[in-house]
Amino acid sequence: MNAEETTKPIAARAGLLASAGYFDADSDEVIPSPCISVCRMAPDQSHCEGCFRTVAEIRAWASADSAARLAIWARLAQRAGFVFPARAESPAPQTHPAEGSSAGKP
Repeated sequence: MNAEETTKPIAARAGLLASAGYFDADSDEVIPSPCISVCRMAPDQSHCEGCFRTVAEIRAWASADSAARLAIWARLAQRAGFVFPARAESPAPQTHPAEGSSAGKP
């Protein structure tokens, strides 16, 4: 199996979760685990071959807050070789100068 085939399932999971809004800055949803039920360690014991997390990251997951979970997702994406969908920022509210103000006038 080549590297692309190995990383395709976890990259697809990240894409689905991103499109569902789980990584959005304004989301109050719990960030789901990257586990894809392929639970076996790489031959060098560096990470899980399914989710690309280290043993320490797997252990930390249950008690991790949103920021820590996003950091784990970002690290595993780097390990797996795909671009992690960055957490989308909420759009800043647009402000318009009040009518009749002197904004923009010399």
